[in-house]
Amino acid sequence: MSEAFRAAQAKARIPGSAVLNAWRAEHGPATTGRINNINETRQSLTVQELANIIGGGAISNAGPVVNETTAMKVSAVYACVALIAGAISTLPMPIYQRTASGRERVEHPYWWLVNEQPEPDVSAAVFWEFLVASRLFYGDCFAEIVRPSFRSNQVTGFKAHHPLRVFPFRDSQGDLYYRVQPLVGAEYILHPADIIHVPSLGYDGIRSPSPITYAARQSVGTSLAASEYSARFFSNGARPDFALMTAGNMTEEQARLLRATWGERHSGVANSHLPAILTGGLQIKELTMSPVDAQILETSKWGLEEICRVLGVPPFMVGSTEKTTSWGSGVETMGRGFVKFTLLRDLRKIEQEFNRKLWPNRQKFFAEFDVSGMERGDLKTENDALRVAMGRAGEPGWMTPNEVRHIKLLPPVEGGDVLYSGVSESAAVTESTPAGEPVPAPEGQPDEGAT
Repeated sequence: MSEAFRAAQAKARIPGSAVLNAWRAEHGPATTGRINNINETRQSLTVQELANIIGGGAISNAGPVVNETTAMKVSAVYACVALIAGAISTLPMPIYQRTASGRERVEHPYWWLVNEQPEPDVSAAVFWEFLVASRLFYGDCFAEIVRPSFRSNQVTGFKAHHPLRVFPFRDSQGDLYYRVQPLVGAEYILHPADIIHVPSLGYDGIRSPSPITYAARQSVGTSLAASEYSARFFSNGARPDFALMTAGNMTEEQARLLRATWGERHSGVANSHLPAILTGGLQIKELTMSPVDAQILETSKWGLEEICRVLGVPPFMVGSTEKTTSWGSGVETMGRGFVKFTLLRDLRKIEQEFNRKLWPNRQKFFAEFDVSGMERGDLKTENDALRVAMGRAGEPGWMTPNEVRHIKLLPPVEGGDVLYSGVSESAAVTESTPAGEPVPAPEGQPDEGAT
């Protein structure tokens, strides 16, 4: 057995990433002694951090604990997250090359990673949906950049990590590193060049607060409490509370038996309309409910608007159609407003993070989400716009027929790369012919007066 084979076997037994271990052995901060807090235990925790550890989330003033699991039970949160994450997961991300005149689309190996399959077990749509949902629920999203070796800038894939399994920290020199605890295997440390990190509003250089458990905590907690109250209200017969009155005195045992018997026969939705039979001088006195206490539906509407406001989603896009929108009418106008005011906040962060990590030394290539499909209007409006782009009514065009056919996913045609200048041949001939002289016929055709 050769020494090289023994060294390879020993290297394979080392837990964690082989690429990272090789980098750490030569250049890593642990080797240079710049990190002294890798295994440091924090002794001081804030009240909120302690509540998150014990209760699994942030405690709202309404009572329920708000975390990513309980927040998903609120329909407004589920709809907003599904809308934003689902919309971004459907967007294509072509690769462009900068040219002297602008840019052009190119075929690049990274296209397959960001549009079809970033890692062997996950498709691109699932990958993007997971990243965006992680940012909305936890404040940050992380994806490890997989390379063939630690000396290579080439990328062979991406590996998404759950935000609770990634722990950013800074060493004694202030440099940022990421400690990763995978599902299987020992933890390891990543350099910022080997991980995608997209933070949220409130980023402090290490982590970001969760929009749901931080900004929308009270709204989500109130919605959870209102939902539970509504369920209990209907499970108890969907009626206000009442009292059973009698002229005589009852013993404690008689009162307990009466309460149990009444609850068994008349509680619940199935028994809500059964007639009550009163004996022994019993009378029913209904305890009226104030209008404020009865406005459960209004509370739900308020929670919906608050959650939509925090996540940047207009209420009408998640099913609340009571109020009009200032974005205008029509699918095209609404789609453009959704892209401009909601999605661009995530799209630009993702594009810049991927571009600076995929091409750190070569700024020739870049990736950008294509949102033209969302901003596309109805067929008639789109066709009219394309006619104007190619040139119409003597106006010069700014797109060739083949460029239009490329947008419509059609193959190019011969002669379709000529840009219309806006002046027809007949008009050009008329302008160049003096007044009073006959217009010469095109070559190969006789004049009108020829015999």
